[in-house]
Amino acid sequence: MSEQELMDLVGEALDDLKGVNAVTLDVRELSNVMDYLIICSGTSSRHVKSLADNVSRMAKAAGQMPLGVEGEDAGEWVLVDLGDVVVHVMQPAIRDFYDLERLWVSTGPADSDDDSGEHALDNGSD
Repeated sequence: MSEQELMDLVGEALDDLKGVNAVTLDVRELSNVMDYLIICSGTSSRHVKSLADNVSRMAKAAGQMPLGVEGEDAGEWVLVDLGDVVVHVMQPAIRDFYDLERLWVSTGPADSDDDSGEHALDNGSD
């Protein structure tokens, strides 16, 4: 599965369960452990867990086994490691506190000419 196909699958999984404010960051220039970072918010711990579980289930169904999933117990911040694509699903307060978008802002946008270092996740559902 290509990186773009995997990002599209993640976008669909997050969109299916109404993930909030999903962004994709291209971190290839800053990281040798991942190429893309996808950050999304859930409205509650149950929503965060459900979003992350949906990403994992859809990836497995497509033949892309997650390398790891962390944070499912608490449900404040769940990380799904899909290799080149790492997904962070967070409650809004946790997302605001850690501000991963700002941390990785010196990266280029994943597929945009915008210099902000982030873009809304386009999952092709328009």
